[in-house]
Amino acid sequence: MKWVQESFPPGGDSSGLVVIYEQCVRKFWHDDRYKDDLRYLKVWLEYAENCADAEVIYRFLEANEIGLSHSSFYLAYALLMESKNKIKTANEIFNRGISINAQPIEKLKEAYRTFLSRSMGRPKEAEEDPTENQSQVRSFGTLLSKGATGNQTTDGSGVSIKKMKHGKPHGALLPIYNDTNASNTTSRHHIEKSKLESKSSWHCLGARGERNKENLAIPSKWTSNKIPQKTAHRNSGATAPCIEIFVDEECKETDKAENHGEVSTLHLRHGDGKDIKKETELLRENPLHYFPPSSLPR
Repeated sequence: MKWVQESFPPGGDSSGLVVIYEQCVRKFWHDDRYKDDLRYLKVWLEYAENCADAEVIYRFLEANEIGLSHSSFYLAYALLMESKNKIKTANEIFNRGISINAQPIEKLKEAYRTFLSRSMGRPKEAEEDPTENQSQVRSFGTLLSKGATGNQTTDGSGVSIKKMKHGKPHGALLPIYNDTNASNTTSRHHIEKSKLESKSSWHCLGARGERNKENLAIPSKWTSNKIPQKTAHRNSGATAPCIEIFVDEECKETDKAENHGEVSTLHLRHGDGKDIKKETELLRENPLHYFPPSSLPR
């Protein structure tokens, strides 16, 4: 895992890092020894960062009691809910971690104080959750109910009353002001400009020799100077010492296997690029695809 992170710093679908994360967390999720292990929790959190919707992962960890004693779980979970504008849920997650005294508790409390300062600056509105928000939403081209149309007509009538207050009937044409002096000055300016252009225009471009006044020098060979060359004296009797070439033992074994007709694993990895990309896209959309249904949160 560390080798892939160092070899592929930006990640990407072809790195296979998401597939490695999924295999690691799926291998030890049912082992009680790793439920409170911080190293195992960090792998889960890194896997969640590479998924499209990490809420499923945090719900899975909470349902299976993985990493609940560490404050990093509640911090990452609450920040995700805050990014989704679920402020109440994020507040409950912070309170849950503080109530069970998740370690390090000071880090969690400091993050909770900054969260409260951010939430106090926001307008006091209901939590924007599609399941909780039952207000009527109108899309383009749909009809409203009678009450909504009545409100619209009252708003429209208020606008029309404001227009009638100015003393002009609805639909009257507005006169457009035309400055005659400005039009006369602009026409004179165009006439003078056309006269100057006619005087300064080229009536004749001239011959080719007059136009090509530059580059009159004819190129010739540069024979005045010679570059001195050093003559190297070769000694046929003296021979340079040979450098010993290092040969890896694993390469020898692979060469022997190829000679005996066996297929090497290095050649199989080159053809798995498309499969790794498909697997990565699948796990990004559904990070718990290969987990048993009994372990998934309900």
